[in-house]
Amino acid sequence: MSNLTVAAAPAHAAPATTESDLQIAGDILAVQHLLQPAREHPATVAEFVGLARSIAEDRASWQHLVRYDATTRWYHRLRTGPGYEVWLLSWVPGQGSGQHDHGASSGVLTVLEGELTEHSPRGPLTLGAGSQRVFAPGYAHEVVNDTLDGAVSLHVYFPGLTEMPMHNCSPARTEAVSV
Repeated sequence: MSNLTVAAAPAHAAPATTESDLQIAGDILAVQHLLQPAREHPATVAEFVGLARSIAEDRASWQHLVRYDATTRWYHRLRTGPGYEVWLLSWVPGQGSGQHDHGASSGVLTVLEGELTEHSPRGPLTLGAGSQRVFAPGYAHEVVNDTLDGAVSLHVYFPGLTEMPMHNCSPARTEAVSV
C-alpha cells in the first residue's frame, strides 16, 4: 500500500506535478546509515533463494567446473558457509537421483542449464533453465534428466546435507520408468 495520495487538479489549473514520499524524502538507498548491512551469509529462505540466483547469474564462477560422467552423477561442492552448503551437479540424458529426501535439511534447487523433471507425490514437474524449487526437511522427490541433452543444477542445503535417505519408488513412478 502506498502513502501517495493524488488529488485531481481542476480542469482550468496548470498541470501539477505529483510528489511521492520517495521524491520528498529522497532516495533511501542513498542514505547508507538507514540500510541494513548485507549479511555475509544467508539466514532466511528468501536469502538462500537469492544466493542461488546470484550464483546462477555468475556463470564464470561455475561453468568451467562442470563435468559430465556417463557412469555416475557428477557433483562438486561449490561453496560452504555457516550452516549451509552449495552443490553443483550435472546430469547426462537418463540420469536420475532416485526417490529420496534430504533428512533435516531444507533446500533450493535451481536449474542452470538444460531441463530436469522432478517427480513428487504431486506428479511430474518439468524444470527448465532458471526454474527454482524450494523444499522443506523430509520432502521426498526424484530428479531426472528426461531429455537428450545434458543439464546442470545448483543445490543449496541448509543446514548442510548430512543424509539423503533413499525411498522405494511409488507404483505409478515404477510403471512410468519401465515403459
